[in-house]
Amino acid sequence: MNPIPDHHPADSDTMIVVTSIQPPTGCMRRLAEAARRHGLAWVVVGDRKGPASFDLAPAELVSIATQRELPFRLAGSLPERHYARKNLGYLLAMARGCTRLYETDDDNAPLACWEPRPREVEARRLLPHEPGGSGWANVYSLFTDRPIWPRGLPLDRVRDRLADRYAPGPETVRVEAPIQQGLANGAPDVDAVWRLVMDHDFTFEDRASVLLPAGVWCPFNSQNTWWWSDVFPLLYLPSHCSFRMTDIWRGFVAQRCLWELGHELEFHAADVHQLRNEHSLLRDFEDECVGYLRNEEIRVLLEKLTLRAGPRELAGNVHRCWEAMASAGLVKGAEMPLVEAWLEDCGEFAPASGEPVLAASGERDGA
Repeated sequence: MNPIPDHHPADSDTMIVVTSIQPPTGCMRRLAEAARRHGLAWVVVGDRKGPASFDLAPAELVSIATQRELPFRLAGSLPERHYARKNLGYLLAMARGCTRLYETDDDNAPLACWEPRPREVEARRLLPHEPGGSGWANVYSLFTDRPIWPRGLPLDRVRDRLADRYAPGPETVRVEAPIQQGLANGAPDVDAVWRLVMDHDFTFEDRASVLLPAGVWCPFNSQNTWWWSDVFPLLYLPSHCSFRMTDIWRGFVAQRCLWELGHELEFHAADVHQLRNEHSLLRDFEDECVGYLRNEEIRVLLEKLTLRAGPRELAGNVHRCWEAMASAGLVKGAEMPLVEAWLEDCGEFAPASGEPVLAASGERDGA
């Protein structure tokens, strides 16, 4: 393998990962400004539809042709024309020694307040009124007094009053949070039901960050999310499930495994604005129906699953969770070879495993 070239930005331990099938959008130009300002490396994962180029420094396009040549076991198995191609961007970041990863989509623009997140955060912990209480929590409702809920929240829970079951702790705590989910103004990440019935431009309030302790569930997505290297195996996006559930179900598995590491999921106020790409809302609704019907089943399934505590058990826990999802028919059996290839790649290319082995795609292509 060729060595990593030295032309990456100074803060190359932090990498942005985006998927796109179109030329740079206005949102991506805003992201490029932020990346240059903070010295962040950036890869754009393309697909069969393109883009043919992505002339927006410091973004580096990883074309479908380049992806097929990547030395990952997963590279030859992932379906094309699928959002899960993003997995290869994650692996590329790991292979280059990334220790902090930011993922977003090409229709999200950083706000003026956006900046690389610290691992240690100050937040209020969401506390159940009853000891040992667990279940769903609509975290969006902690950042607004208007009705809104995240994509992936079961429909029979959207009218719940969070205050009836939980209360934010009276004081902020300072903790390490290796997964952090930011909200989005403009067109937040909500489901098709909210858009079909209530859709309007939305702005969240700038309120204190929130931590979700073990047993408290809230869907989180892949549109404005920070990850640290000790939880990189949790990044895996499934291929053999509904398109609108791939990152949501990834998030459920990640939350369950996070508890075994002694960590909590963090949500923070909006620091991006989404100018949503064109969607068919009825097609979104169709793709989300399996979540409306089965996300509560997934919560119960994962919560009852016996996992093992500690960082050495992370890969095994990830495998057990996806195996349980496959056994329940939530993902197809064909998912498991992909999960296993992913975990093998993570073990080989994660920063802790040694020197990064991949050259930039430009050097691989002779550019």
